Amino acid sequence: MKNFYQKGVTLIELLVVLVVLGTIISVVLPRFSKIRENTVLKNAVSGVLSSIDKAKSETLSSLNSSEYGVHFQSDKVLIFKGKIFSAGGVDNESIVITTPASISNVTLGGVSSTSGDMYFNRLYGVPSTTGTITISTPSSSKIITIYGTGAVSSN
Repeated sequence: MKNFYQKGVTLIELLVVLVVLGTIISVVLPRFSKIRENTVLKNAVSGVLSSIDKAKSETLSSLNSSEYGVHFQSDKVLIFKGKIFSAGGVDNESIVITTPASISNVTLGGVSSTSGDMYFNRLYGVPSTTGTITISTPSSSKIITIYGTGAVSSN
C-alpha cells in the first residue's frame, strides 16, 4: 500500500511556483522603478525651488549685507553670496540632485545652456534674469519658471 501523505516537493510544483513568481516580479518591478523615478524628479524640483527661495529670502533679509544667487549645474544647485558665482566660494551651499534626475537645460535671459546663474537684487528681491530650468529623468521632465517679479513656479 502506497503512502498518500508523502512529504516533499515535486519538480513540477517547484517550476510552477518559479513561473508564478517570475511573472509577478516582471509585472511589479517596472512599476516600482517608475515610482522611484517620479519621486526623484519631485525631490529634485523641490530642491531647486527651495534653493531659489532661500537665495531670495537671504537677499531680502540682507544677510551679511549681500545679495545671494543660485548657480545651476546638471547634477547640483549652488547658493552663492554676491552677484558673481565663484566655484571655489567658501560661502557656497550645494544641493545635490539625485540620479536619474538632472538639470538638462537652463535658459536664463534668453540664453540656453546646461548651466547658468542668477542672483536677487538686494533692495527689491527681483532676479537678475528670468527664464526656465528644465529638470529631467529618462521618462519625464518638469520646467521651473523664474519670473521678473521673483516669483517661481513649476509645471
